[in-house]
Amino acid sequence: MGRKAKFQEKPRKGPGKKTKKQKPPNLLHLVGAKEQDDSSQSLTRRARKHLKKLHQIEAKRVTSKQKKEQNKRENITSEGETASESDVEDDVEENLKGFTDQNQDWLIPKGKKRKLVESDHDEEDFEGQDSDDVLKDEFDEDESNSDNEKQDEEEELLPVEKASKKLQKKQKEMRKLAEEELKTNIAESETYVLPSGQEIEKETAQSPDLAVISQRIKDIVHVLSDFASRREDGRSRNDYVDFLRKDLCLYYGYNDFMMEKLMELFPTAELIEVLEANEVQRPVTIRTNTLKTRRRDLAQALINRSVNLDPVGKWSKVGLVIYDSQVPIGATPEYLAGHYILQGAASLLPVMALAPQVNEKVLDMCAAPGGKTTHIASLMKNTGVLFANDIHQDRAKATVGNIHRLGITNTIVCCHDGRKFPKVITGFDRVLLDAPCSGTGVVAKDPEVKTSKDAKDIQRCSHLQKELILAAIDCLDAHSKSGGYLVYSTCSILPEENEWVIDFALKKRNVKVVPTGLDFGKEGLAKYREYRFHPSLKHTRRFYPHTQNMDGFFVAKLKKFSNLIPNQDKLGKQENENTSMSKEKEAKLLDKPNEKEKDSEDSPQVSTSKYTKSTSKVTPSSKTVHRKKFAWRTKKPDQERIKGIRPHLKKKPKLSKK
Repeated sequence: MGRKAKFQEKPRKGPGKKTKKQKPPNLLHLVGAKEQDDSSQSLTRRARKHLKKLHQIEAKRVTSKQKKEQNKRENITSEGETASESDVEDDVEENLKGFTDQNQDWLIPKGKKRKLVESDHDEEDFEGQDSDDVLKDEFDEDESNSDNEKQDEEEELLPVEKASKKLQKKQKEMRKLAEEELKTNIAESETYVLPSGQEIEKETAQSPDLAVISQRIKDIVHVLSDFASRREDGRSRNDYVDFLRKDLCLYYGYNDFMMEKLMELFPTAELIEVLEANEVQRPVTIRTNTLKTRRRDLAQALINRSVNLDPVGKWSKVGLVIYDSQVPIGATPEYLAGHYILQGAASLLPVMALAPQVNEKVLDMCAAPGGKTTHIASLMKNTGVLFANDIHQDRAKATVGNIHRLGITNTIVCCHDGRKFPKVITGFDRVLLDAPCSGTGVVAKDPEVKTSKDAKDIQRCSHLQKELILAAIDCLDAHSKSGGYLVYSTCSILPEENEWVIDFALKKRNVKVVPTGLDFGKEGLAKYREYRFHPSLKHTRRFYPHTQNMDGFFVAKLKKFSNLIPNQDKLGKQENENTSMSKEKEAKLLDKPNEKEKDSEDSPQVSTSKYTKSTSKVTPSSKTVHRKKFAWRTKKPDQERIKGIRPHLKKKPKLSKK
């Protein structure tokens, strides 16, 4: 039911202790004495300071007004009057002492603020003293307090602690002296001496000491940074560069050709960073398939499988970097379901520069194994038509497998030579050409590039790339409403495969270089040693392993503004002239018989009695037989295909026998 009442407890009556209040004091007997005092005694220290400042300002105003009036009334004053005025000004400055600009030397702000509330006795003492004396006393107190604290600390220290402090001071002094000596020694030994011929022979006879070679590389780089003051007498810069190239080839395992190309491309300080970056593997990256999932959901699913990952960067919305994984990334259920594909970070850049739109006609000229093709299809949202071409049928199988796994339905896979693709089909809105190259940007993936490449390989790749880029431009439609763009990319960092190819295309076709839309990366080379390229090549982008932590890559974007081929009319005229000349030569050769035929015609025909009559009737003349028999040798193969069967394959006339 309810609680039981306790009648024994009684409520308290009357006001408690807290309610009791102190009675107001009786101060009637002191009222008369207080009225006689000044009203300024009730003010605080801050209020008194404020009043003093007001008085100073008023005094300054009065003096300024007096000066103006005197200047107006009297333009020329006597010496006595000027002296009197100066005396008045001195009196005013004496009254304002402590708050003028002349006393800035000793008016230093105090570190700690003075307490605002003070007792009545302190206020009375402050009134009796001048402001200058008070401020001086305060500063003196601070200095004395700091000195006293230091003395107290020293007195409190034990003798062992005092000795340790002395040792610390001595050690500091010794360190300073040692640093000064090091500086002087470095200044003296800045001139690095190259090894002599005997030392080099000893090194070649023995196994190379990598520690000695690395130290020598650092020394030579240090000398080359300021060659004028640090070089050895009698040594040229080429001597140092030759030693450096040999040591770098030994230490990093490159051949002379590759090392020379890298030294031409990078300065010595940056060259070491590039070589070190090529020795380290790039992080594993994956691309999210936006046709089936989102990056956030994919990241959460992989994190649940104990995968350590992060976004590639702000420049990509689909890339993820895999740092560590307890599960094989290429065998997870998400991979088999087509939610992502293993793809390098640098391979995302060409497709981002291409920027394919919905319902467009796009060509990927060198598509295998299909990473960039599937990326293009995902950006097109499975609309339009996408042609994935590759010359190798074996590699096209990988493209087909990735297309099926990622759920792409707008792609046509074909195997044609890219150089002859304009004869197959044209009229594309956008074309992506990821041209085959020497692979100098992916040394970390393929270390064989260090020793397997030479000048012939680079020249062969460059020639093939020039043919492919002209064919890709011919496949484009300049009158496309949304396109007419070509993106050229390679995984090489050599200018022979990048800037030279683009400069060649600008001369041979009606195209121009446009910005790629990529905010990061280094600009392309408009000047390379003694070579000069088109100035618009600054819009291209270069990516290096030591700066962006991705594979070395080159990306350029071109726009076609005319379908006409420059100098095509001249070429057509030359071809017509060449064909007409060849026809005339053929006619002359057919009309003129050989010398043997003439001799046979002039000489009398000797024959047996048995076959004289029959041969004269059946056999044709010797001229016609010779022409039919040897005419195929003078004809060109193209003309023979047009005319049909070759003449030597026709049936020859048979001689009749009795």
